[in-house]
Amino acid sequence: MEELLEKCTICPRECKVNRNKKELGYCKASNKIKIGGYHLHMWEEPIITGEKGSGTIFFSYCNLNCIYCQNYEISNNNNGEEITIERLSDIMIELQEKGANNINLVTPTHYIPQIRSSLIIAKEKGLSIPIVYNTSCYEKKESIKLLDGLIDIYLPDFKYYDNGLGKYSKVNNYFEVASLALEEMYNQIGKCTYDKDNNLKKGIIVRHLVLPGHIEDSKKIINYLYSKYENNIIYSIMNQYTPIKKLEYNNLNRRVSNKEYEEIIDFAYNIGVRNCYVQEKKSQSESFIPIFKGDNWI
Repeated sequence: MEELLEKCTICPRECKVNRNKKELGYCKASNKIKIGGYHLHMWEEPIITGEKGSGTIFFSYCNLNCIYCQNYEISNNNNGEEITIERLSDIMIELQEKGANNINLVTPTHYIPQIRSSLIIAKEKGLSIPIVYNTSCYEKKESIKLLDGLIDIYLPDFKYYDNGLGKYSKVNNYFEVASLALEEMYNQIGKCTYDKDNNLKKGIIVRHLVLPGHIEDSKKIINYLYSKYENNIIYSIMNQYTPIKKLEYNNLNRRVSNKEYEEIIDFAYNIGVRNCYVQEKKSQSESFIPIFKGDNWI
């Protein structure tokens, strides 16, 4: 796997830098794993969170640059601590021993080779709970194929239908890339299965964060997903967009209105979506923005 970092094309940006020699591409990650922290996280979808929480590991850096990012401290400011592949496997075991419902890998794209190696080691040490791959979905399907057999639950965002909206994340080909990546995820996982407590054991949850002023794009995404996957995936239509600083695009400097969100939910229901999570208005709060400090935060 180390050779994949010598001319890095792991993500769709294909920077071709030698990360083993500390050359930095768009994401700014070297060959060393860097994490912002890990803990039992209680705020994922209920079938991910379970009773004791999702064993969440936040990776530093990101191959996108979303101007509204809520994890800015680790994705752009790159806060965190470098750890070894062996240490990452130990963290997974530690979270399992604390009662985690699963291991939740957040923003893992740029570390796929290291994560793959770490998962193999951790499973040899006794890791047995489901593995969640929590991603922006700006992924190469060839890289996702490297994880086949190691990931139980894919938790991708699906951000934009209109590639023009990719300006908010500094990309111009988001839809084509994300749709191919999601196809590969579904080919690996298929329909959802659940454990005896009705927690998700295997499956795909596709998240879509509704952006103010772009409800037609949201409808196009939901229509695309339903026409292709019907209710064989779980939908999570998110109402938690919260502006955290003044942005150059005025429409993003407000929250999503009740009318906008309800129109999208009605649209989803009317075309047949049933396997779906929705959010209440109170989710539009800064209390839902992670604070990277405290126990097990680096």
